[in-house]
Amino acid sequence: MSQADQTKPLLTASVHDVRYFTALLRGIGFSNRASVTLTASSGITVTVEEARTLLATSYIYADHFDEWLYNVDNLQAAPSQLSAPDVDRESASFEIPLNTLLECLNIFGTANISSSSSAGSKNKQWRRADDGSEDERGDEGRRPNANRIDQYFGSHEKRTSMRLTYAGPGHALTLVLAEDSSGPTTTCEISTFDPEPNLELPFDADQTVLKTIFKSSFWLRDALSELDPSCEKVTLIANPVADVQRAQRGVPAKPLFRIQGTGAFGTTEMDYPNDREVLETFECSRSVSFSYRFSHISRTLRALQNSTKTSLRVEQEGLLSLQFLVPVPRPRGGVSDSFIEFRCLALDDDVAH
Repeated sequence: MSQADQTKPLLTASVHDVRYFTALLRGIGFSNRASVTLTASSGITVTVEEARTLLATSYIYADHFDEWLYNVDNLQAAPSQLSAPDVDRESASFEIPLNTLLECLNIFGTANISSSSSAGSKNKQWRRADDGSEDERGDEGRRPNANRIDQYFGSHEKRTSMRLTYAGPGHALTLVLAEDSSGPTTTCEISTFDPEPNLELPFDADQTVLKTIFKSSFWLRDALSELDPSCEKVTLIANPVADVQRAQRGVPAKPLFRIQGTGAFGTTEMDYPNDREVLETFECSRSVSFSYRFSHISRTLRALQNSTKTSLRVEQEGLLSLQFLVPVPRPRGGVSDSFIEFRCLALDDDVAH
């Protein structure tokens, strides 16, 4: 390797507006220890976990950056990897204190996306378990798609641009941040560490018993927001459409899809209608009832805030997968999509049956 190649960073990436990059990181910012994987063709994957039960991953693709240069020839094994027979030259992994990275990105105070998704929410109505049917409530009970993509592209007088470099294993992650072309520039160096094995929660799509896509993430975000903070667990209850339609007169109808919060002060239940303006997709192969710690489910609220759609899937053993679609502008025009995914194990009592 030439002297010139040795001086090239493993990765050089830049964006003219860090708000979207920050939003994808802030969505999983509930844990400070983050595992970062850089891939030559794909981009950056950041993963955090909690209590060996909750796993959250943010996918930041290479085409979201104005500049993405991954110098494969400069990847060298870290000292801890010298005995490894093979080193994947297409990717590199390290750990980083996520809170420190977020603070650096917001050093000029302009890294947060201002969302207007809550505008007009005063007209929303939730169908609770003892309410009448959706048809009885009329059109005023329907919520339009409040998370339209154009809300994320408001004009801001000042934006923070970033140039990120990483020289390879054992080196710091370096950020050069500037508020504008004529303003001050700040350089931040964040120490990186050898990665530790992450919790593995593989989701088997062939074992999916419930799959639903919320047309707007609003429908899930506001349901979770309405639950009392003292809530201890959240139960997801769902039944096949055919079973709901076969309900006999005088027999309480089975809920199509219900979110139930249980705590010291009682239970809150919210039912979703079979309405494509709310649930764009709904597939349920059998009756489902799984519970999760509310403290874990509430970790998704930041990701929900900046997402437009949400996919919810449940495996037959209760493993929950929540995928949040986050819009990101392409450097050369147009819009691309990123994802934040949460996976959470069900409480043992529910898995037993």
